[in-house]
Amino acid sequence: MRSLPRIKSEPGLLKRIKADRYLLIMLLPGVLYFLLFKYLPMFGVLIAFKNYNVFAGFMESDWVGMRYFRMFFDNPDAWPIIRNTLLLGIYRIIWGFPAPIILALLLNEIRIYRFKRFVQTVSYMPHFISTVVVTGMVAMFLSPTNGIVNLFLENFGVQPTAFLQNPNWFRTIYIASDIWQEVGWGSIIYLAALTTIDPSQYEAAAIDGASRWRQMISVTLPGIMPAIIILFILRVGNVLETGFEKVYLLYNPATYDKADILATYVYRIGLTQGNYSYGTAIDLFTGVIGLLFVISANYMGRRAGETSLW
Repeated sequence: MRSLPRIKSEPGLLKRIKADRYLLIMLLPGVLYFLLFKYLPMFGVLIAFKNYNVFAGFMESDWVGMRYFRMFFDNPDAWPIIRNTLLLGIYRIIWGFPAPIILALLLNEIRIYRFKRFVQTVSYMPHFISTVVVTGMVAMFLSPTNGIVNLFLENFGVQPTAFLQNPNWFRTIYIASDIWQEVGWGSIIYLAALTTIDPSQYEAAAIDGASRWRQMISVTLPGIMPAIIILFILRVGNVLETGFEKVYLLYNPATYDKADILATYVYRIGLTQGNYSYGTAIDLFTGVIGLLFVISANYMGRRAGETSLW
């Protein structure tokens, strides 16, 4: 009787590792980064539930339960700081999130290749400028004595304004500088998503008499909608993770009322004053709220468009 041919077994784990060794080596720095700076430090959240003493050590410090969480919420500064953080995060979503989508859609409509590449390059460049340099540029441009903005406004009879000392201007300055710095870099993902759209869809829409605007609404936007939903979920999860560096470099005691956020408060209380347990409790609270935001946004994204992180 003729025997059946033997089915070739899947290669073993070692063979697959050897075959993909170069890809795994490229992946290694990212894995080490998250392991060393994201996962291992998670054991430090226990400090939030202890009266941490540097000399007694991490394990020998006394447990105090929820003391520091109650201390934070009993603090009259707690809710203004949470409000400032939420407003900055929400404004970044309202104004900052659509900006790279709009730029990507506009670039997609440009047919002059060299001009398109020039605009892309110019819009990407601010991303590679350090936050320190960006805040320095903002301070120079908005200087009440020789800043280019005030010099321009003087031509229309407007008196010089100390923008960085006015708390009412802080959020506008922060969001505008953030959009300028990140809009080009953020558009890369959407431009990549645009390349996956089948050109025959545009041809069919043109045959049906759809204008360029109608093609953008009916073909382009639905084509990149999965990428938009995924990035929106991630952005919602970071609504309380407003960038510490830029806020710290731009704010001053005159703007604390609108500029002081959870990250800067944790820095002042936890590191500057050495109250590590209190600062850790606030940071843990921020992380938990961010996790809840991600879960909620993921659920809504799955229900609305069947696109989600999990």
